[in-house]
Amino acid sequence: MFDKGRSKEDVFRDLNVFHNMDMKYSSGRILGSMCTKPDPVGLEAYKMFIETNLGDPGLFKGTALMEQEVINSLGNLLHLKNPCGHIVTGGTEANIMAMCVAKYLYEEENEGTPELILPKSAHFSFKKVLSMLSVKPVYVPLNNEYKIDVTKLPDLITDNTMAMVGIAGTTELGLVDDILEISKIAKSYGVYLHVDAALGGFIIPFLNYKNNNQLNFDFKCKGVSSITIDPHKMGLAPVPSGGIIFRKKKYLEKLSIKTPYLTKDKQTTIVGTRTGASTAATWTLLNYHGMEGYKKIVEKVINLTTYTYNKLNKNKHVTIIHKPELNIISFKVDNIDVDTLQKQLQAYGWIVSLAEYPHVIRLVLMPHIKKEHIDEFLVDLDIIIQKNR
Repeated sequence: MFDKGRSKEDVFRDLNVFHNMDMKYSSGRILGSMCTKPDPVGLEAYKMFIETNLGDPGLFKGTALMEQEVINSLGNLLHLKNPCGHIVTGGTEANIMAMCVAKYLYEEENEGTPELILPKSAHFSFKKVLSMLSVKPVYVPLNNEYKIDVTKLPDLITDNTMAMVGIAGTTELGLVDDILEISKIAKSYGVYLHVDAALGGFIIPFLNYKNNNQLNFDFKCKGVSSITIDPHKMGLAPVPSGGIIFRKKKYLEKLSIKTPYLTKDKQTTIVGTRTGASTAATWTLLNYHGMEGYKKIVEKVINLTTYTYNKLNKNKHVTIIHKPELNIISFKVDNIDVDTLQKQLQAYGWIVSLAEYPHVIRLVLMPHIKKEHIDEFLVDLDIIIQKNR
């Protein structure tokens, strides 16, 4: 910090330098991110509500009302009447909130070390949960489809089982666990089931909409207790815009603490101060696009994913790990180490990410990616393959 302030022009000259260092979604070369370029309509709403603080909702009654309407809309999207929840920073915070609730419920009747049953494909945020909440992990092996092996679940449930986790859109491969069967097991054993649908929550309902091929993953599955869903992924809302939905009000109330000096006497979120701008953007986009609009957005992304998959599948040097269910494709090349391939693609300007299980290249086809970007990527990939032969 300077002793004296600098001119606005001088400050923004430096800001432009920093800004120019950043990758831009509009370039089409960010192929490894689950976030995307925000919808301009949502951005307009975000800016309009930038000074609001839902940590003190009595001061911002309109924004608080919008949050409830958003939660109702997301609940309806996930087949739940009278949902409870919040718009939060993202999937990590939502997962932590759900696991806090599960632990509080567990501690009401148990004294042992709580155990969390989760697949190896679970998002890294659950590692934070394990550490922060002092929970013992019980990992479920994956089947040949890289999904949770449901047959193993009953043998893993003990008196210390705090909760189970299923994934609707795994981070690495974009696959959907058999939530319906997991739900049946959770319900029969009386175990709290959380579904991490941070990615799939804004994709699967629109794939299912007016479509006979239904993927069951939400509150239609009676054993599901809570769901993470991120508007800042396929919902096109600005970062940070995550969501957590609970089946029962009593679950959310487990997070309640007194806030004596604020305009409301309690909070049920992890963070105190939280922007209402994310809620406003999400409310705006849900109303602006509606089911039909999001269906078109999702269909376009899935069509591009299919196009990319078919092109890659024709390359004899490429092995695709799993036919995509959502908008992620993972692959490897027969003559190039995965880490080396990532670096070589980056040298051509392509930002791809890596999956760890299995260790492969991971492409995420978000709305900022166009067919012409994929065609350019495939050309560069082929050049790299030929250079390494």
